[in-house]
Amino acid sequence: MRVLVTGGAGFIGSTLVDRLLAEGHDVDVADDLSSGSLANLTEARAQRNQRCTFHRIDVRTTAICELIAHQKPEIIYNLAAQPSVVVSIDNPVLDAEVNIIGSLNVMTGALAAGTQKVIFAGSGGTLYGVPESVPTREGHPQHPLSPYGVAKKAVGDYLYYFREIQGLEYSVLALANVYGPRQDPHGEAGVIAIFSNKLLAGERPTIFGDGEQTRDFIFVDDVCDAFVRAGQKGGGLIMNIGTGVETSVQQLFDTMASVAGFSDPARYAAQRPGELRRSVLDPGRADIHLGWKPWTDLETGLRRTIDWFRSR
Repeated sequence: MRVLVTGGAGFIGSTLVDRLLAEGHDVDVADDLSSGSLANLTEARAQRNQRCTFHRIDVRTTAICELIAHQKPEIIYNLAAQPSVVVSIDNPVLDAEVNIIGSLNVMTGALAAGTQKVIFAGSGGTLYGVPESVPTREGHPQHPLSPYGVAKKAVGDYLYYFREIQGLEYSVLALANVYGPRQDPHGEAGVIAIFSNKLLAGERPTIFGDGEQTRDFIFVDDVCDAFVRAGQKGGGLIMNIGTGVETSVQQLFDTMASVAGFSDPARYAAQRPGELRRSVLDPGRADIHLGWKPWTDLETGLRRTIDWFRSR
């Protein structure tokens, strides 16, 4: 079928594009390259049958609606986003313009084009605020504590409206801490990419706080498998996409240092304000409705990620 991936030049988006092409779909990619890179699409765009078409488009503009109306994708994977929690705090208007208005443009275009379904990349790490219980399930109250999390929640609410009143099918995938090849090592997010870059350069990474804060780290290939499955299943649902395994930042550093052959300890700095102490998602609903489970254990995923950074 014909599909559209917004944010398709990004870390997760480009990996999803590769998977969709491998399954025989025709893929349109929309990205303004503000955080993505054409280098991530090198293999996809080199295919001789030219089943991948890139469109440089800002989702905040009506150009995305025009593209959807012209191409008429059957499925839209909406991954375009302002991806930084810190930026959302410093500039909540920009965050809302990209993450809310941009998504509304995609929904409006999808409705006009007769698109079957929109699959949205939500944020399991920010949606639930400070979790009352872990692993956290989808029924947990949604009280996000950053503009980024508020925007992701709002898009889910809009999708519910568009489905109930306008008939546009959707799924929201609430992603845990995604990592893997192509992740940007120079931003404030993506601790595994940041650590990989530092370790391979022979530099000591910085752990903020005591290192006992925990996260749910999920490999990008596993995440893309969930997106593909959601194309045909899980309508009207929000589903956590994580491992259900709680890993401390200290454990993460120790494992990565061992894989990279790095013997020095990490540096330590003051804990960042507002950082969650524990975050891990229960992926049981995705198992039931998508037939999805994560299969890449952390050490295997870390080896593949570090090897990729080493090759660069």
